[in-house]
Amino acid sequence: MQTSNKFFDDMAKLATGAMGAAHSVKGEMEEHFRAWLDRQLAGLDLVTREEFEVVREMAEKARTENEDLRAEIDLLKKKIEQK
Repeated sequence: MQTSNKFFDDMAKLATGAMGAAHSVKGEMEEHFRAWLDRQLAGLDLVTREEFEVVREMAEKARTENEDLRAEIDLLKKKIEQK
């Protein structure tokens, strides 16, 4: 009985070591992928969230002003037509 337990103990140790090595390789691959992705993203001309929000607010303000001006123009056209 002791001999079969020794065999299985050795196999379990081997499997445990292989799993540890695989986990280490996985972590290293993730690290390399993140570094590669960071380099790829750095090469793109992307804006920050803050910059995007500023431009969005400017666009909303411009749209509101445009709508106000359109309403004023329509009002002036009606006044001209009434004369």
